[in-house]
Order: sequence, then structure tokens, then C-alpha cells
Amino acid sequence: MTGLTRVLRYLHDFAAATHAVWLREVLRMLRDSGQIVGAFSRPVLWVMIFGIGLTPYFRTGLRETTFMVPFTYIQFILPAVVVLNLMYPAIQSAVSLIWDREFGFSREVFASPTPRSAVFFGKLLGGGTIAMAQGLLVLLLLPAANVPVSYASLLGALVPMATVALAFTAIGLFLASRMSSFQGFGVFANTLILPAFFLASSIFPLDPSLSMEQALQSFPAWLVFLVHANPVTYAIDELRWVMLGYRQFDPITARTVLSAFVLIPVIMAYHAFRR
Repeated sequence: MTGLTRVLRYLHDFAAATHAVWLREVLRMLRDSGQIVGAFSRPVLWVMIFGIGLTPYFRTGLRETTFMVPFTYIQFILPAVVVLNLMYPAIQSAVSLIWDREFGFSREVFASPTPRSAVFFGKLLGGGTIAMAQGLLVLLLLPAANVPVSYASLLGALVPMATVALAFTAIGLFLASRMSSFQGFGVFANTLILPAFFLASSIFPLDPSLSMEQALQSFPAWLVFLVHANPVTYAIDELRWVMLGYRQFDPITARTVLSAFVLIPVIMAYHAFRR
């Protein structure tokens, strides 16, 4: 057998193992009716309760909100709801790693010739696929929110959505690789998701017409710092640009942060998983 043949055989076996793990993760989600119900109910509740309930307070014509006049509040938060519907299933998909370890499936897989890296990428892509499917469901609400829908905007939304899906799946795998209980994982997951979402300019805007000094006069310094340091901020901002043609932050900074946001967790999770 030549060297090229061995390489091709290895790549074929690697892809087959990755696909098998990916398919297992996706089928697990399809058989879980709770995940499917949550995927539908979560965005509808957020849009109805926050979007409709808070719209009057963002249409007052006050100085603090005049830059929001071209958009309704529902339109403003809809990209954030897309990201929220990506974050939850992405990070929760890593629970399967604890489940597999608890019931012996991991021992059987790792005792086989299957490369551990193939298992990792299968779980990473499986969690990312599940998250993308649930995030795409929110896009069905675009016509109801009176957001223009085009093929270009839908395709443009896929990049920041995939970034969030893969990043939070990797974060979940990193946590699950270091934890042995479902309860501890759930606490860490919720402790991470909620601050990351609320500190991402998701439900309240930072006026882009203000300089940093002016923003610090309007908001506490710690809040401005955390919003700018939060990678989720830039994912939501990219989605707002694609859907509404509106952004709050520099696009070069946003894309640089998002690139690091997906690479660093994947590398960390890969090393934790292999150990």
C-alpha cells in the first residue's frame, strides 16, 4: 500500500467516524421533543414579551432613543434572539459528552481504532448543526417583524450564526471535558450564557453616534467596557448589519474578534478533549 493510499484511507475513515458521531448528535436532538419545543417557544416568547412590551419606550423621541427611530424595538432585538437561540442548544449539546462518559459509551469509542480527534469534530459539528437549525427557526419571524428578507441577507447571516454556534459548542465541550456531573455543567452553562447575552447590547443599545467619552457619561464605565469586550456583542452587531443595515461597532474590529472567538475555544476544547 503506497503512502498516498494510506493517507486517503485514513482520511476516509476519519470522515466516516466524524460523520457517524455528527449523525448521532443530530438524531439525539430530533428525538428530544423538549429541545424542539424550546426552539420554537423561546424566540416567540422573547419577541412577544420584550419586543411588543418595550416598543413604546423606544419610540418616545427622547435624545437617548432618537437614533433608534428608524427601527421598531422588535426589529432591534430580533438578531439578538437569533443569537440566543444559537447559544442555548450549542452549549447544551455538550451534555452528551458527560452522558457518554457516565454510561460507558466513551470507553467503548476510545477503545476502538476511531481517532479521538474524529469524535471531537463530530461532536463539534453536531452541536453546531443543532444550534444552526434552531437559530434558523428564528428567521421565520422576520416577516412578522417587518424585516426585509432577501437571499443575500439570509446568506450573510450564516457566517456570524455559524461563528456563535461553533464557539459555544466548543465552550460547552471544554466545560464538559473538565466536569463530571450534569448539575455542575448546567450551573456553569447558565452562568455563562445569560451574562454573555445581556452584556452584548442585545436588549439595550449603545448609541453609535456617541464617542467613548460620551458613552461613559451615559453608562457606567464597567458596563461600557464589558459590552465592548464581549465577543457576542459583535456577532449580534454583524447580524443587525445584515438584516437591518445598522451597526454600532467597527466592522474590522467585529470580524477580528469573531475570528478569535471561534478559533480560541475550539483549540482549547480540542486539547481538553484529547486529555
